Amino acid sequence: MTAATSVVTNAATPVAGAAPAPTPTTRSRTASRYRLTFAHLLRSEWIKIWSLRSTWWSLAVAAVLSVGISLLIAAATANSGPGLPAATIILLPTQFTMLVAGILGAIVVTGEYSTGMIRSTLAAAPRRGAVLAAKAIVISVIIAITTIVIYAIAIAATAPMVAQGIDWSQPSQSIVPLMYGVLAMVAYTLIGLGFGFVIRNGAGAIATTVGVLFVLPIVFSLFTIAGEGWRWIVDLAQYLPSNAGGTLASPGTEDVLPSLLALAGWVVVPLVLGWIVLRTRDA
Repeated sequence: MTAATSVVTNAATPVAGAAPAPTPTTRSRTASRYRLTFAHLLRSEWIKIWSLRSTWWSLAVAAVLSVGISLLIAAATANSGPGLPAATIILLPTQFTMLVAGILGAIVVTGEYSTGMIRSTLAAAPRRGAVLAAKAIVISVIIAITTIVIYAIAIAATAPMVAQGIDWSQPSQSIVPLMYGVLAMVAYTLIGLGFGFVIRNGAGAIATTVGVLFVLPIVFSLFTIAGEGWRWIVDLAQYLPSNAGGTLASPGTEDVLPSLLALAGWVVVPLVLGWIVLRTRDA
């Protein structure tokens, strides 16, 4: 045997006690079936949000407030001539239920941060923009469906007290303001959701949401007693989210574009800021 043959033989012979060389593995084609798609992410967010007791409590409070206040308004105006339009009676409680919607949007996010579940969410779905979009879509659908059901219950409950019911043959006095009412409730919820992602603290996000939806209109209204030099502040108040939503949901409103743009801006800005914070900060 030559020296070269001996070297080759020794190199090919396994050394006693040595671990076998690892064999290369290939990714199974079937593994791709189990990746988290956006549809799966939507389903997981749907399950998470519906499993929270805070969701059920918030929706129940919104229903009780909306139907109860509508009944009180209908009873109070039943013997006062024509009274208020039926659609207005249904939509007036929105100035109270908007707070419930905004708070629900905030706690949907901050609840995950307080429990640490947000880490599991982002580990399963590394695309953070997809997480925000999924939460926004799911909570919007929940609020929209709930608001439609609440309006239907309120219409049926107040019908015996209203002198003139809703005239469905006139969309501008019936279906249009009610649809804008649903849209406004969704917008208030998304504002809270955006602040939840930005602030990440339950108390802070709720306080900011309530401040924007409820406190700011009161502050702006104080300038009505000031001179004409402060009139511009009063004029700006119509572009606050609650006032813009109220304008949209008023029966017979014709020029709705400014209010729509204002409401859209109040939704987009917190969500974009929340997306930036979600991408740039650790969970």
